[in-house]
Amino acid sequence: MTPKLLILNPVSEPHLAQIAEHYDVLYAPDDAQRAARIASDGAAIRAVLTIGSIGLTAAEMDAMPALELVCALGAGYENIDVQHARARGIVVANGAGTNDSAVADHAMALLLGAVRALPDLDRATRAGQWRTALPLRPGIAGKRLGVLGLGTIGRRIAARAAAFDLEIGYHSRSARTDVSYRYFEDALSLAQWSDFLIVATPGGAGTRHMVDAAVLAALGPQGFIVNIARGSVIDTAALAVALRTGAIGGAGLDVYESEPAPPLELLDCPNLVLTPHVAGWSPEAIDATVRLFLENARRHFAGEPVQTPVG
Repeated sequence: MTPKLLILNPVSEPHLAQIAEHYDVLYAPDDAQRAARIASDGAAIRAVLTIGSIGLTAAEMDAMPALELVCALGAGYENIDVQHARARGIVVANGAGTNDSAVADHAMALLLGAVRALPDLDRATRAGQWRTALPLRPGIAGKRLGVLGLGTIGRRIAARAAAFDLEIGYHSRSARTDVSYRYFEDALSLAQWSDFLIVATPGGAGTRHMVDAAVLAALGPQGFIVNIARGSVIDTAALAVALRTGAIGGAGLDVYESEPAPPLELLDCPNLVLTPHVAGWSPEAIDATVRLFLENARRHFAGEPVQTPVG
């Protein structure tokens, strides 16, 4: 019998059709459908596909007694109760590695956009202003970039930054032995050293508001921050104050605490570039993450270890 799969995140019709070739798909991309599907079909569901921001709770897992596999379509899994899954013997896998390049590209685009004030320059040009009427913007070559979280995506960001002649430092839970970049013990000391700070650390309780008012103050009025990780890592209220008072030079955010609603506290802030959590979204990246999910699911139901286990 084809395993019954509950999908909780939005998926395109072609990818739904691709997945449905292998699984009996229950598609529930909103809260109402999610609750209804778990209530009506929970006893038969053997696998769940979700994303980190949507997650899967312990109570929902317990409403699915046959559940044996939970996959995140993407690298993040912060709202999946991995500990409870482990206790239940449920395998958890993610989409690690499928969108790393897209996210790293977007991080550099946000950094350049914020430092060079590209949205402001675009508006000025459309309004007929010439360069002599506009303030000079700093460059990035030869400056210091701090990467907060030197995982796979962080390393890809660092590689791109090196091509821009940036000196690279980083903070992670521990120093890495496979890179030559300077290691810092905490986010505060990294910010004190950095001209630019890119947040690439996982989300979750352990990193919530890791970038707070003190870290932003340490970055300084010529400093810029970019976040392509999770909105919870930066204290939004502190960032709003820092931008409005000039405590930092600017910011580029692909993620924010209020998403999917826009970050209302920030919308009137100067020197800010916003995108709607699209860093990892490209046709290539989405195809890759769907293929990885299918491979993880194939392996699991064939009695083999998944390719990208979590926990």
